[in-house]
Amino acid sequence: MKTLLVIAGPTAVGKTQLCVRLATRLQTDVVSADSRQLYREITIGTAKPSTVEMAGVTHHFIDSHSILEPVNAGRYERDCLPILEGLFEKNEVVILSGGTGLYIKAVCEGLDDLPPVEPALRQQLIDKLDQEGLASLQTELRRLDPAYAQTADLQNPIRVTRALEVCLSSGMPYSSFRKQQPAERPFRSVLIALDRPRDELYTRIDTRMDAMLSAGLLDEVRSLLPYRHLPALHTVGYQEVFPYLDGEYSYEEMVRLLKRNSRRYAKRQLTWFRNQANFSWFSPDDEEGILKQVMSNE
Repeated sequence: MKTLLVIAGPTAVGKTQLCVRLATRLQTDVVSADSRQLYREITIGTAKPSTVEMAGVTHHFIDSHSILEPVNAGRYERDCLPILEGLFEKNEVVILSGGTGLYIKAVCEGLDDLPPVEPALRQQLIDKLDQEGLASLQTELRRLDPAYAQTADLQNPIRVTRALEVCLSSGMPYSSFRKQQPAERPFRSVLIALDRPRDELYTRIDTRMDAMLSAGLLDEVRSLLPYRHLPALHTVGYQEVFPYLDGEYSYEEMVRLLKRNSRRYAKRQLTWFRNQANFSWFSPDDEEGILKQVMSNE
């Protein structure tokens, strides 16, 4: 059976470099499972890999969509499966890599059958997010679905908004719909998660943030001011810069928040993947061990 090699893990852990090495050895492509790198308008703040970093390896779902056409896990699943089908016609192994756990879960197992949501309700919640901030939606979600709120990434506005949509449109907790059996797939998934010693990971995150600022993060965010209300920009790397540009705090405070929130985001990613229980954990430097894991699962 064809193999989908999933390389998951937190921001700055070293997924891109490892996947390029693996893809080169396996003579295959990489499919990105990053909920922000697929947007062509946001580059620096998403740590999107450069042409040099991709080293000639074809990456799918990089610059593939516009922030004006938001992508959720359901759409990602629908868009990704046909691409995988085409790639598996010529490759025995394809690499799926990223830090967006729900996108990975959607591709490997399918999503739960959620009720339809009226566009007016969706827009109402987006407006509330813009006017009152994420904390207001978090409070409402904790009230309507405390079980989901305990395990969800409440710093992810798209995740919080989606759960509230379902709660409000159905009158039932979002968590009550999340019990579907995994979908059948024409490939097997080998699930690998990457980690480093915590102090090492946090140092890499801080260094990456310094590099983003040197590369022009502030100019990128300035260019996005007309779109600051969009959910894709209510995320780490952007939500800390807009208030600085508004004069709400100093440059030093902005840098502190960027680094702190990026570290917190990495911690939430690690928690999510550990809670899945079906990932095997490796160092990003253990290329041979990962390849051995792929072979042993055949």
